[in-house]
Amino acid sequence: MDYNEVANKQKKIASVLSVKINEDGSCGEICLEAANDLYLASVNVKREDFVPGKPYYNYVPNDLNFEAMSCRCVKENKIVHSYVDAAFYNAWMEVIMMPLISDEKDKGYYLFSYDMQSKVDTSKLSDISPDIAVQVIRTSIKMRESDDFHAAMDSIIHDLREYCGANRSCILLTDFKKRTASMLCDSVVEDDHIRPDETFLGEGFFDIVEVWDQLIAGSNCYIIHDEKELENLKEVDERWYKSLKHDEIYSLVLFPLRTNGETIGYIMATNFNSEETLNIKSILGVTSFILAAEISNHQLFKRMKILSDTDLLTGLYNRNAMNNRVTDIVSGLNPLIGDYGIVFADLNGLKTVNDTDGHIAGDELLKAAACVLRDAFPEGEIFRVGGDEFLILQTGETEEKFNKLVENLRKNSDGSGAVKLAVGTCFGDKNLDIRKAMHEADERMYADKEAYYEKHPELQYRSNR
Repeated sequence: MDYNEVANKQKKIASVLSVKINEDGSCGEICLEAANDLYLASVNVKREDFVPGKPYYNYVPNDLNFEAMSCRCVKENKIVHSYVDAAFYNAWMEVIMMPLISDEKDKGYYLFSYDMQSKVDTSKLSDISPDIAVQVIRTSIKMRESDDFHAAMDSIIHDLREYCGANRSCILLTDFKKRTASMLCDSVVEDDHIRPDETFLGEGFFDIVEVWDQLIAGSNCYIIHDEKELENLKEVDERWYKSLKHDEIYSLVLFPLRTNGETIGYIMATNFNSEETLNIKSILGVTSFILAAEISNHQLFKRMKILSDTDLLTGLYNRNAMNNRVTDIVSGLNPLIGDYGIVFADLNGLKTVNDTDGHIAGDELLKAAACVLRDAFPEGEIFRVGGDEFLILQTGETEEKFNKLVENLRKNSDGSGAVKLAVGTCFGDKNLDIRKAMHEADERMYADKEAYYEKHPELQYRSNR
């Protein structure tokens, strides 16, 4: 067959590649045999520099996912169609591989064509089979039907594991700046001896994560279909190879979660049904696109929530967070269960420090006061509700234990040097309106504060009331 004629008669970017078929049935070298001018221009190769029969990676970057698709095209005699986020090209790529007649027993040939766009075409991304569409729709619905983000993710990853026929599926979140990885959600088949999260994400794990982009090689996923392909991993990263062997993992699919040019995590499925690879790639490709956006939005919401509820100087909750907490309690949205204690604390002498030593010194005093409060109430909800005023909500303790915590706070304040706190408290059961408890604690705190300044008139206390 004249493969040059096949490539040159295509109106789109096109080339013909060969796949060496080894005696054991595995695939060997993949070579570029023919290419039209559009293809050569797309890979920035001049016609006079093109030499047919050379390995494909002489012209484009090595891509293990591309090699796996090529192998399946010629071995299974199937048309392979895929729409992928090709990170190396910073574009979305629609790929078509069509098997061709071969006159050689030890070689398979296929026509390769692709089209690239800078932005995703959602119509192509959604061009999937009905059963895969059902799974994707189910994922989208679950993200909307529950206000509990983590519960929705647990359900989604369980469905994906079952669809993939995998023994484990999980979503790992990554922070490449901090070099950390964490488990967002995980689904494991029953009675399977799989390492727990804390072991799976143990010391040195992020060193492995940093290799994944190399394995994905600018494509949209990395796949190990069987034990033979697992052996290839040994040359790239022996640590991960040994880890997978130790866990008796012989097949794996790994999809990055990318958004705004950043990888924020990965979907992983191990010991999956490799006979359904193309369907699994299709569903995970679309699902990873959806989940990346959802997870990114959730992370952004969390960051905004933290900023809106956090006092940036001390790291404690702020007045806005206290108001929301009280509102939720009073409305019954998040009621208190059982007894609780309220502590109001005011930092004595802050104005004097600000006036004499400057506001930087005053800020340091406030941060020191926050540390004293945290040490005394490590399980309490601590709010900075004013310039020098703090509130603590303590739940889950008896009145006796609460009073001991307050006593420790007073001792720590008295012995801390610069940090001198006026303290007022109220302990009540769930039937006592928290607003009344806060009022009583506030009154007692101001009485304590007045007593302090009677002993120290030189600090020139000016009441804020």
